[in-house]
Amino acid sequence: MEVKVGVTNRHVHLTQDDLNILFGDNYELTPRNYLDQPGQFATVETVTLKTPKNMKEYVRIVGPVRNYTQVEVLESDKEYFGINPPVRNSGNLEGSETITIIGPKGEITKENSCIIANRHIHINTRDAKNFKDDEIVSVKYNNLMLNNIHIKIGDNYALAFHINKDDAIKNNIENGGIVILRKE
Repeated sequence: MEVKVGVTNRHVHLTQDDLNILFGDNYELTPRNYLDQPGQFATVETVTLKTPKNMKEYVRIVGPVRNYTQVEVLESDKEYFGINPPVRNSGNLEGSETITIIGPKGEITKENSCIIANRHIHINTRDAKNFKDDEIVSVKYNNLMLNNIHIKIGDNYALAFHINKDDAIKNNIENGGIVILRKE
């Protein structure tokens, strides 16, 4: 099965309550551009991420709001921020890192909120006949095999392979490229 590559950078997902603290009451996110997953968008709004060691401005928010706040950073951010976030599935935040998120109206320090997202493939439920949610698979990109890729199945998903920017650069994988999905 051929799957299109989506390369992700560091970004933040917010609850409505946290969005209100950062940007003001009843704030609504402004789409900048829509992403490969239906209904998902990069926002015009950005935040600053801060740890005791360092801070990074202009970190994009991905909308719409979620039922949990999550910060996804890159492997190269670990030393910069002085943190050691685990590589995890989205939403698996127990025991993850603490980070401060700063917006124009306020800031929040969130415990158990910061991870490095694992490699994963989104598959729509109707197309997932031979796969199980959180199954581990491999992909082939040109002559390179990448392992330990998690399957994410959902009714609203579009087929896409997501890999973070550091991982893509390290493996010479281009955004928009095509990988071949293989069961391990």
